[in-house]
Amino acid sequence: MGEHAIPLDILDDLSSRFIINVPEEERKDLVRICFQIELAHWFYLDFHCAEDYRKLKTCNMKEFATHIFNHIPFLRQHLPRIDSVLEQWKEYKMSVPTFGAIVLNEDLTKVLLVQNYWSKNSWGFPKGKVNEDEDPSHCAVREVFEETGFDISNFIDKNDYIESMIHDRLVRLYIISGVQIDTKFEPQTRKEIKNVEWFLLNDLPTTSKDMTPKVKMGVNPNAFFMVVPFIKRMKRWVMEKNQRDKQASAVANRRHRHKSLGDADRNTETRRSISSVQTVPNGSFIRANKNANTSPIRNRQRSTVERKQNGKFEIKNLSKGAIKRNLFGENNHENNNNNSPMKLAQQLIDSPRPASHNVIKNQQQQVQQQVQQVQRQQQQQQTSYCEDNPVNSQFQNTLNKINLEINNILFKPKSWMHFSFDKQAVLKCF
Repeated sequence: MGEHAIPLDILDDLSSRFIINVPEEERKDLVRICFQIELAHWFYLDFHCAEDYRKLKTCNMKEFATHIFNHIPFLRQHLPRIDSVLEQWKEYKMSVPTFGAIVLNEDLTKVLLVQNYWSKNSWGFPKGKVNEDEDPSHCAVREVFEETGFDISNFIDKNDYIESMIHDRLVRLYIISGVQIDTKFEPQTRKEIKNVEWFLLNDLPTTSKDMTPKVKMGVNPNAFFMVVPFIKRMKRWVMEKNQRDKQASAVANRRHRHKSLGDADRNTETRRSISSVQTVPNGSFIRANKNANTSPIRNRQRSTVERKQNGKFEIKNLSKGAIKRNLFGENNHENNNNNSPMKLAQQLIDSPRPASHNVIKNQQQQVQQQVQQVQRQQQQQQTSYCEDNPVNSQFQNTLNKINLEINNILFKPKSWMHFSFDKQAVLKCF
């Protein structure tokens, strides 16, 4: 006792902070008092022992409880059986559920472990005992923050956890993934957590006899005795998570590919739509017929642009006959002379069609035969040419008839002599 003696003023301070104010009905429950003594012990280690000028020495829970039981009057009577009281407290403490988290990095290859301040050779997950009426997930968030300084409230899923019964005590660890490897961890409590480090998941032992950490890290597998019960299920969870992510990625790629094809179709439609928009001289745009890219023969209806007197344009549907008429020029009321394109086109339509080449050739042969026949008749009669001679008159009539037939054979309507294409009208038809 003398070696670990605690000054009276510190004992008074700790007693007034954590024990004296406990309700009278709870003072009879020594197990409940031991929880308060544990809080006072942590406070003593974190603050009073940290003051260098006092040169106070640290002590364990049993030594500290002995000082408190001896210092506080209503606890002094229980000092002879302090060992049994602490044993009951430990048994009850072990039955209180513990909640924490398995913190994984972004690629799920490393896990975060903490090293206890007093058990320097053991590593475990950040976790702690639940308070009365405290939600398990809230307890996990609180304990992880106290031991690592990292807030997992935005990562935790209440339905995603691994739990196990260890020494008749429930331990539930929520799985937290996607934490950056360069995160800085700073424990928020003193004299509780010594180190916080990342460990490769494949380097951790799956059984107490697994020597993998001894070979790869030089650490005895017993140092991970609190981790071993969770390693196999944790590796299974990582494998299933990778499979789900792979399947989700494959589905996303297929959707992206289908979306890309859909975008390509829409882009094609857009280009078609853009190509169907024509620019008119005044800078405005008009949209051509939807079937503008089809054959002109198949289009029964065509669209053209007609300029109004006010300078605006409008789309006008023209029939096939109108296109044929428009090919030779628009009907301009200002030009009504006989040589207008519309007049010439009408004359061309009304005029007889010239015969084909074979027909003309046959008719020429017939005319030549008639001419030869007339000449033979003239030689037989041996008469001289005279207009008053009946034979000559008959011959002249025959020649005139032949010339008329020749003109019919080589007929070329007068309209063709004055015909010219209206280029602007032709362009407007397409």
